[in-house]
Amino acid sequence: MSDGHFQLTNDGAIATLTLDRGERRNALTNATLAQLQGLAEDLRDAAEIRAVIIRATGADFSVGMDLSAMGGGGAKTPTVQLRRSAELGSRVMRALREIPQPVICAVQGVATGGAACIATACDFRIGTTDARIGYGEVKLGINLMWQALPLAIQTVGLARAKRMVMTGALYDATTLLDWGFFDELVAPGAQDAAALKLAQEFAALPPIAVQMIKRSANAWAGALDAAIMHADTDQWLLASRTEDFGEAVSAFFAKRSPRFTGN
Repeated sequence: MSDGHFQLTNDGAIATLTLDRGERRNALTNATLAQLQGLAEDLRDAAEIRAVIIRATGADFSVGMDLSAMGGGGAKTPTVQLRRSAELGSRVMRALREIPQPVICAVQGVATGGAACIATACDFRIGTTDARIGYGEVKLGINLMWQALPLAIQTVGLARAKRMVMTGALYDATTLLDWGFFDELVAPGAQDAAALKLAQEFAALPPIAVQMIKRSANAWAGALDAAIMHADTDQWLLASRTEDFGEAVSAFFAKRSPRFTGN
């Protein structure tokens, strides 16, 4: 699958997915997300793989979705088509969560928006001391999509998840280690080695037992996720048609502070 920006490499029992779009700070596109979904689904049938690493090249893990590819509310696109396209992110998240093997995310620099969601969908996260994480959708006047809200709550707790998602702020690595988002912090440049070490630990364990434990733990923790979050795409459709959304996007490209009215 070359129509995207991920590269898949295998080293024995360990698979590595590398996001390689450093010239655009690894901004995500629909093609990149579709590619990630396909690669994640392929790993389900890769019995020889016992652990998976997700990483990125460059100074930042990813700044999230490429806003230059976003429309201003989809006025020219039929709503039924727009809704189906908007569900791509949740399909990616489901594919990542359903990878049987343990998945470790190595994060450096900034990871925000959809990139923060991808990291949250992984089982474990190793960050550099200069890493900063944020769910920045609210700053565009839209909700956190991709059915990622329950995962954020499961990762850092209810009040902290509310704070992260409702403010859209970037949080520093030390705070996120204390909150449980990161499992380990390392010096910049050491994240890949640390992720590989953890992956090797899992690869040396009995794969059937490890994968059954992961599946049961995720099923218990997320038993009600789909029932509660099925409407987050519809919430986005509403929010993306507001004046505040248009103002947020315009302000972003004009490099000015937005003026929100609640309309």
